[in-house]
Amino acid sequence: MSQAVVSVNAGILLPVLAPAVGAAVVLVTDVAVQHLRRTHYVIALSSLLLGAVATFAGLGMVAGAARRTLCLPGGGQCMYAADSVASTLQLAALLAAAVTLLLSWPDDKRQMPGGTAVIVSLVLSATAGATAVAGARDLGSWLVALELATLPTAALVALRGARSAVSGAIALLTTALVSFGLLALGAALWFTATGSGFITPAAAFAVVNDPARRPILVLAVVIVVAGIGFKLSLVPFHAWTPEAYDGAPLPIAAFLAGVSKIAALAALLVVIRAIAPLGAPPLIAIAIVSAVSMTVGNIMALRQDGVVRLLAWSTVAQAGWVVLPLAAVSSAAVHASGAYLLAYVLATILAFSVVAALVQTRGAARARTLTEYRGLLGEHPVLASLLALALLSLAGLPPGVLGLVAKVAVLRPVASSELWLLAVVAAVNAVLGVAVYLRWLLTIISPGGAAPVAARAVRVHPATLVAVGFTGIALVLTSLSPELLVGLLGR
Repeated sequence: MSQAVVSVNAGILLPVLAPAVGAAVVLVTDVAVQHLRRTHYVIALSSLLLGAVATFAGLGMVAGAARRTLCLPGGGQCMYAADSVASTLQLAALLAAAVTLLLSWPDDKRQMPGGTAVIVSLVLSATAGATAVAGARDLGSWLVALELATLPTAALVALRGARSAVSGAIALLTTALVSFGLLALGAALWFTATGSGFITPAAAFAVVNDPARRPILVLAVVIVVAGIGFKLSLVPFHAWTPEAYDGAPLPIAAFLAGVSKIAALAALLVVIRAIAPLGAPPLIAIAIVSAVSMTVGNIMALRQDGVVRLLAWSTVAQAGWVVLPLAAVSSAAVHASGAYLLAYVLATILAFSVVAALVQTRGAARARTLTEYRGLLGEHPVLASLLALALLSLAGLPPGVLGLVAKVAVLRPVASSELWLLAVVAAVNAVLGVAVYLRWLLTIISPGGAAPVAARAVRVHPATLVAVGFTGIALVLTSLSPELLVGLLGR
């Protein structure tokens, strides 16, 4: 069975090729000329920008339209397809990675010689995996790309060198290996059921009228959900999340909350979109993990005194919201899930960016402890206002309109499928989520706790200011006009 690929379009593959080539160039440059720390960041940011521009052609396309490449002879079967959903997730991953690098820039002088190149290349490699998995349509590429998006993050967490970082990295690596085992099993079951190495509706249609193979396909999807559940931080696959977030450098925690989650959802959507045209019944497995993740994440977040751990448990709760509509298995559910992920990533990365800025002005101890945020509005009104907008967006409260629109969007497929118990659980958790984020917000606006004048004179690194400004402006604009973000996913 040897079929040569007859169609290769580098332009369509550029969102994947740009960060991958950028990682290689950074490593080669570091070997040729050492101590060029700023050069590494310039190369990396340029490659991410190039990849982001390459996604524009796929944004907002109508349903069914896609740019395809790596196609086999005979027509139809292509290993890579970039439609509106895939292109939007790729754009989000590339921009989130760029923000991660901007947040890492102030710490580059603390790295050992060559350390900056390693960090930058690992970030670019993981980002290449995230963009690749969004467009992958065959089992082999899908598995490899998803692991490429995951494994470098374990090294990024461990590079800090502290005991907590090593512990978090081990938890993440162990989780990644278990997840890969489940995903490989799910892929094998998919191939057994469909007889095809492609994750497409055409392959799934082959088992519609076969009562012997249909249960195998259902089992394959359930196992894939479990495998991706580790990467999305869904309960009960979430144990690594608070350890890895708290142990990792702050920019890497933002990377885990952003790019890694985009890669995981992109991988899940490839499978869900392949079975959606079958008119599949609701996936009870997704409904259960969604409900439990929202509940456990919110309850644990209410108990946290550290802002990074609070954001980690917030990720668990938000992951439940992200997969909530996918229980309905429909095209509308896919778009709702993608829209919610974009809103979550934007608000969460803004929160991490503000915390990173406060670490530079107030010190790590004060910036990572919730009670130390008392009086922040008087001390740093702009940073406090942006952080408040991020928290209100995560809570789904005005003026964080983007978060409110996203929550309404994910509830629509659930209501349309008459999953009323799941809708009630989601409504209860919406209230719990408000309590989580208002707890932090009330601390910010409470008077007192102002820092000494000398501490206020400390300047934020320009790269961090760019990260805060970019994410802040993006969240303000999309809150004023949510269709700017939602429209990218197409119709």
